[in-house]
Amino acid sequence: MTTVRKHIDEIPTMSEERAKEVEAMSDEDIDYSDIPSLNEEFFKNAKLVKRKPKTEQISIRIDTEVLEWFRTHAKEKGYQTLINDVLRTYVKHNS
Repeated sequence: MTTVRKHIDEIPTMSEERAKEVEAMSDEDIDYSDIPSLNEEFFKNAKLVKRKPKTEQISIRIDTEVLEWFRTHAKEKGYQTLINDVLRTYVKHNS
């Protein structure tokens, strides 16, 4: 098996039409035949690969109400990561 690595910017965006097709699929419609089953041997050798984005520490002024919204809505991630994700999404869709 070969590992293929792609940068997030190299992965094409899914079309709205394809997204609707995928959303409408039932679990029974998904073809898993080309995916090997994962056994204990696989997990003994598996390694977690985390993306290490290049980040830069900055100082920025944000409205108190906006900052409180992000702090309140950040669940799994910290509020700074959530702010970064929102900004990344904005940039991606407006480039």
